[in-house]
Amino acid sequence: MAIMSWIRTFPLMQYFMTYTQDVFTNILKTGPVPQHVAFVMDGNRRFARMRKMEVKEGHSAGFESLAHILEMCYQVGIKVVTVYAFSIENFKRPPVEVDALMEIARTKLLQMIHHGDLADRFGISIRILGQRKMIPADVLAVIDQSMEMTKNNKTAILNICFPYTSRDDIACSMQDIVELAEKKQLSPEDIDMIDEKTMEDHMFTKDCPPLDILVRTSGVERFSDFMLWQGHQDCTVEFVDCLWPDFDPWRFAQILLRWGRNKALELKGKEIESDMKAV
Repeated sequence: MAIMSWIRTFPLMQYFMTYTQDVFTNILKTGPVPQHVAFVMDGNRRFARMRKMEVKEGHSAGFESLAHILEMCYQVGIKVVTVYAFSIENFKRPPVEVDALMEIARTKLLQMIHHGDLADRFGISIRILGQRKMIPADVLAVIDQSMEMTKNNKTAILNICFPYTSRDDIACSMQDIVELAEKKQLSPEDIDMIDEKTMEDHMFTKDCPPLDILVRTSGVERFSDFMLWQGHQDCTVEFVDCLWPDFDPWRFAQILLRWGRNKALELKGKEIESDMKAV
């Protein structure tokens, strides 16, 4: 893997990879395209340990990988990308690592809004999903700035879950519904009709299309309290056996191609079933 990373630094190889990625992107656009994709960006610490790097360098490499994946997502036509940037449980990590993660998040968001090539090019609205009260004031100020500066972008959405857990998302949805009921903003009929749709209407992802694909890197096969509600039966879950900084557009293209092929077959099957019923 290290050799491949070194080879990719050659200008000719970079040109070839960029050209080939553009070709793949155009191919992907011709088939069904997912509207909402989510990533558990796992493996940054192991990436750093394997290369005898500081942990914060592993996280920085992870953010670079994210930039490449986001570019491909929006080029293909994916409308919403949701990334698991920081779990509420991550506050249990050593303070030095937590501080480093917060600083990386602050720095990268500043880069995104002040050198906003990606956000401007694809019309991305940045949204932070999670517990604002747990975020340090200097990081929160940059978050608010990034959301304010991109709030009028309507083409695509980047959801950054930070700090987040799915259980907290579900609990907050329930709390919102209870508060509305206490304020008499829900009629008795509405209260009696509380269902899955009501819950979804009060979750952090309430304005987003259903989740189509959830990808987790590092070979670990669990959700880690991410998008538990949104990962419904129509969501494809992909566990990838590579660390997040090594997850590149090539690997992601394979996932998109597989999803598009399966979706096309599914749609074709529904058409055949509908035609048979009409006979």
